[in-house]
Amino acid sequence: MNLRDLVYRLYARRVEGRLDHTQVPKHIGVILDGNRRWAKASGSSPEAGHKAGASKIQEMLGWCAETDVEVVTLWMLSTDNLDRPDEELVPLLGIIEDAVRALAADGRYQVHHVGTLDLLPSRTQSVLKEAEQATLDRDGILVNVAVGYGGRQEIADAVRSLLLEHAARGTSFEELAEIVDVEHISEHLYTRGQPDPDLVIRTSGEQRLSGFMLWQSAHSEYYFCEVFWPAFRKVDFLRALRDYAARHRRYGS
Repeated sequence: MNLRDLVYRLYARRVEGRLDHTQVPKHIGVILDGNRRWAKASGSSPEAGHKAGASKIQEMLGWCAETDVEVVTLWMLSTDNLDRPDEELVPLLGIIEDAVRALAADGRYQVHHVGTLDLLPSRTQSVLKEAEQATLDRDGILVNVAVGYGGRQEIADAVRSLLLEHAARGTSFEELAEIVDVEHISEHLYTRGQPDPDLVIRTSGEQRLSGFMLWQSAHSEYYFCEVFWPAFRKVDFLRALRDYAARHRRYGS
């Protein structure tokens, strides 16, 4: 261990020691951004960057377990990402599939897919369905894997699901217009039944949501971190929790 690593560990331990666990967010959303830029900066290929980003997931979930986080949503692939060239998209989907299989095989997590399955290749669909089914009754952290996910698409899918449900009941459009409210739509989101994210972390220095959990993050706190996702460290995670704990959440009051 070199001096820099020693100083880092001591600093991380100091930050963790001062963390108030009663103020830890129960649901954290993470925008895993910067894999390709990390690869470019290190002289590697985009595929190598995506692999490095995937290997960071288990490490970060371990930090979540240590700090009593209950739900984590990982944005792994957006609907926009599906437009990438096949030479990048195909290996990326394979890396995501391997990461999801690893989460399911770990034994500590309940895996839940959020996104539109129909937009994904059949093999990726199968991996997501199998992981969800295999971990359905597990305790531990609930891990939402957002693959083929877009915030606008989620809201459109929720409204479509709501309309189809009431059409099957024989509800008229006029009757539905009279009764529909925020809760009706929330009940048809990909994350129905889950708490909304308390904290959303985005790596790589970008300061925008890009459509991540548009509905659920209405009252979330945001933390934008300069480091690329593969370089995200425990101290960066702890700083995000510390920053969150220092904020006074007013919910519009």
